[in-house]
Amino acid sequence: MKHRIAFITGTDTGVGKTVFACLLVRHLLRSRIRVVALKPISSGGRADAIALHLAQNETLPLDAVNPWHFCAPISPTAAARLEKRFVTLEQVVRHVRRFSRSLPLTLIEGAGGLLSPLGRNFDSRDLIRRLRATPVVVGLNQLGVINQMRLTLEALPPSVADRAQVVLMSPRIPDASTASNAQWLSRLVRRNRIHVLPRLPAALRLDPALRDLRVARTLGAIARALLE
Repeated sequence: MKHRIAFITGTDTGVGKTVFACLLVRHLLRSRIRVVALKPISSGGRADAIALHLAQNETLPLDAVNPWHFCAPISPTAAARLEKRFVTLEQVVRHVRRFSRSLPLTLIEGAGGLLSPLGRNFDSRDLIRRLRATPVVVGLNQLGVINQMRLTLEALPPSVADRAQVVLMSPRIPDASTASNAQWLSRLVRRNRIHVLPRLPAALRLDPALRDLRVARTLGAIARALLE
């Protein structure tokens, strides 16, 4: 069995990483693919980790999904420092590998953007390298996402960026760039690695959303790419 790890990061905080991660894990479970989704580190509350916990039918304890959580709504490193705590890269890698060794796919959701500090001298890029994970970069499909996506991809080592998947989350109100961003990004990333999700309801219910054929097809394409 191949043991794949996908790391879901974003062009910024608040771009839809958790919504996407919950949809993807639910789609995989409905497709009878064994998977777990983890958000190892969080700050400013555990709502995202709880959403992942529920999306996978609470098969893991919340403290396994999200073992390090800090109260202050600032970067995890700064929030941990306020609590006189710290997290190391080795601790997170060991925790992820507890699960990834026995599963075809493990999903990891980062906190904030690619270079947001997560713990003592490491960020999401360092975790992607150590775990040999496939990056899934989520951004809002609106004006500015081309620059944000390019900056994120170019911050990755070329060999890692070459296998990254790009996910564009449709905004509540489309702007003049929404219809063309995927086309422009295809000059940088192969078109089959760019995925556009339609606008999802604010009060997201996962199973009804998955009955939307556009959502199901997009998630299926992403799942196939991650399992190759």
